[in-house]
Amino acid sequence: MQSMQTKIVVFVLCALALLALPLVMQSVGLGNFWIRILATALLYVLLALGLNIVVGYAGLLDLGFVAFYAVGAYMYALLASPHLFETFPAIAAWFPNGLHTPIWMVIPLAAGLAAIAGVLLGTPVLKLRGDYLAIVTLGFGEIIRVFLNNLEHPVNITNGPRGLDRIDPMTIGPAAEPWVNFGKPLLVGGFSIPSVTLYYYLFLILVVASVVICHRLETSRIGRAWMAIREDEIAAKAMGINTRNMKLLAFGMGATFGGVSGSMFAAFQGFVSPESFSLMESVMIVAMVVLGGMGHLPGVVLGALLLAALPEVLRAVSGPLQQLTGGRLDASILRQLLIALAMISIMLLRPRGLWPAREHGKAASQPTPADGGAAKA
Repeated sequence: MQSMQTKIVVFVLCALALLALPLVMQSVGLGNFWIRILATALLYVLLALGLNIVVGYAGLLDLGFVAFYAVGAYMYALLASPHLFETFPAIAAWFPNGLHTPIWMVIPLAAGLAAIAGVLLGTPVLKLRGDYLAIVTLGFGEIIRVFLNNLEHPVNITNGPRGLDRIDPMTIGPAAEPWVNFGKPLLVGGFSIPSVTLYYYLFLILVVASVVICHRLETSRIGRAWMAIREDEIAAKAMGINTRNMKLLAFGMGATFGGVSGSMFAAFQGFVSPESFSLMESVMIVAMVVLGGMGHLPGVVLGALLLAALPEVLRAVSGPLQQLTGGRLDASILRQLLIALAMISIMLLRPRGLWPAREHGKAASQPTPADGGAAKA
């Protein structure tokens, strides 16, 4: 009982700190730059939570997770930009006032479309494991990126490598007069909340809801079935678990988080292009899950926040180091080197992640001869 009360107090304090953080940063004059970094880090937390379902819970290595990120981003970009209306006169005739999609429609649409893409990916790879599964999922992610990069002929749908711009910001309320427009500052009692802070709060709400969903999944029968497949698929199948359906469900559920995160990314940036969904993005998301601790929600969140914010923090370090070398080292390359050294050091010191889950079901340690002799005595 005391432990539960302590956890509730800690959660409440963390929630208050996260709510006050952007306002405090704004009041001390740090500007919107660091708030934007925090908001971007929360998007990566959403992605890492989705991949954790596939990799951490079900034990299925997915190197093409960024494809679902791209699906959600382009879905919202097509619905919230004038590209479709300029390309297809029939659509412009159907919606003369434009298709300004509200947030309560964006999230289910992005989640549903990404879930379909996840099932489509999972269906042909059900019998693959290990390296073969990684190669096929990697290929799927690259296929989506190349597909988006070339889908401008003969019909221009994605605008090719030029990407889609003039994307509407997220809104809450009627399209004509929304209650909250995330692209404009919000006045509350004479206090102006910048647009980037509004997006921060939106992403924070989504992250909290995602953590609750993931925790409920972890403790449910579905979550235990995923973990049984992760530990020993043959034994899980022998115990009556439908491994085929559970794997498809893991791919679909994980993809929904990627789709929602992609739609938020498109609204936040106001521009999307295929270069935003490269292989390195997939590798970075996998690194977040592995670095934090696979299958452990606090560890995954920690790993995502660190790897998302670390490049910007090291930006301040790489500048002075470049000056010490007389400008012979490029700052961006030096920053990547520092990130790699930090990751290697962490994985050497903490091979199971920064905050791994407690091990369950391990055999008890055997007594040593010294212990046996002491017991006999």
